[in-house]
Amino acid sequence: MKLISEPSVPIKIQRMKQRVRWRHPAILEHNIDQTVMTFDDQGREKNQEFSFMVMGDSGTKSNYGSHPQRQVTEMMLNHLDDCRFILHTGDVVYVVGSREYYPANFIQPYREFLLGGENPENIAYNHMTFKLPILPVLGNHDYYDVPLLYRLITGSTLPLRQMLRYKDIEIGWHGSNQGDTYARAFIDYLAAIGSSDLVAHLNKYYTGKVNTGRCLNYQPGEFTRLPNRYYSFNYGGIDFFALDSNTFNTPEPLPKSRAQDIRQKLWESRRSLEREELEILAVYEKLDSKNPRESDLLADLAGKLDQLNEVKLDIEKQLENHTNADTDFEQLEWLRDRLIASWQDLNVRGRVLFFHHPPYVTEATKWQQGQTLAVRHRLREVLEQIRVALGNMGREITGGRPLVDLVFNGHAHCLEFLKTTDTGYGDSGINYIVCGGSGRRPRRQREEGTELLEDFSEHDSAHTRKVANSLLYVGRTGYDLETRKPYSCVRVDVKAGIPPQFVITPLVTELIEGKWCNKQLDAIIV
Repeated sequence: MKLISEPSVPIKIQRMKQRVRWRHPAILEHNIDQTVMTFDDQGREKNQEFSFMVMGDSGTKSNYGSHPQRQVTEMMLNHLDDCRFILHTGDVVYVVGSREYYPANFIQPYREFLLGGENPENIAYNHMTFKLPILPVLGNHDYYDVPLLYRLITGSTLPLRQMLRYKDIEIGWHGSNQGDTYARAFIDYLAAIGSSDLVAHLNKYYTGKVNTGRCLNYQPGEFTRLPNRYYSFNYGGIDFFALDSNTFNTPEPLPKSRAQDIRQKLWESRRSLEREELEILAVYEKLDSKNPRESDLLADLAGKLDQLNEVKLDIEKQLENHTNADTDFEQLEWLRDRLIASWQDLNVRGRVLFFHHPPYVTEATKWQQGQTLAVRHRLREVLEQIRVALGNMGREITGGRPLVDLVFNGHAHCLEFLKTTDTGYGDSGINYIVCGGSGRRPRRQREEGTELLEDFSEHDSAHTRKVANSLLYVGRTGYDLETRKPYSCVRVDVKAGIPPQFVITPLVTELIEGKWCNKQLDAIIV
């Protein structure tokens, strides 16, 4: 039985537009830009020097007696007074973003950041107000759903739910409802507001003013809703762009000249993965989660099954026939136009992107995934268009700087710092931080090494060349009793000046001999 399904890209876009009443007549009449927000932080948002934190892939519950997500939170609490907000790179709640898991997998772990958090059991997932803002983007798990047949079977009989636990008991009964749960938790869900009350709501909360019109005014401790599934805001002179990479990660069509051979290899890989899955399940069913010696092995096997299922889903996406409707060009064009405008604005001194799927990563399964390649190429196309557009304006606006100062991603369960080489395109020289190790089963680095090579044979005669270097990797290492599973997030200190300096401090926690040990790694300065 297939336990996880994912809506198509057109459905994701359509449903999200319905939830925010995209371009409703009242919104157009009030000249409201639904893709930007002002950040009203009692004047502190004007300070050039500020700090924030980044985490991702966190939304899981206590697992076999330990709760890594909560341990990461407690580490973050040491920086609570210094940081103005937290970026979340997606996969807010596992496994399918189901509403019944928000209390245990999000509200409880982050209760100190929420208004009324001293009584977290009284906070509804769709009525959260943040004292310290957590600003997320959608991960793939926040869009996943559960087939109706599974819900009917598992909803009526607990033994069957337990029997299917190898896929993860956190699957739940509901699923995300095509991202609806995430939207109700974080986005200003205008579809739930009656038509007679809509104008009053807009007049009360859309009081921000930007170059493109009025916009939502995000107020920590008072009104903490996001305007859309992708959005931007400015803090301390830095433009932040939050993207929904789930709608531009569709694998590109297979090369016509090699399509048949590639399809055959993909099918062979899928069959191999299914055989490996059955072998793991045979071991899994013999283990007892109540036995301390076996619980760690159960967790490791569950993590391996997660990984295999993820690769299988990617293979399925590569085998499908896709059209242009499967790529969110509207969002990509928005990013292009807004980044160009950002470079033309003398008040903006830096640019940060954050979204879920990493274009560059050395986690063992991600580099070869079709989704990784699709996101890298889509982002590269946008940045190349920006490079050409700025060059055509007749002067060197960027001053030799990369088009984006920092990119934060999740999806890969690790902490990694990478930097692109001269790729020959607009994505050259950019710093990438993969921050996806904040609670969900850390993953290993690939065996091929830290230099990332890309095949350009379809585009030029240079064939394969280096496009990025991995400069730091924090993830699972060792085997058996020597296995180490560090969990992580980062603190970012932004310095004054143009260009700004970003000081990135990795924060790591690890269970060693039954005790959680926290440490700060050497700062990364970019």
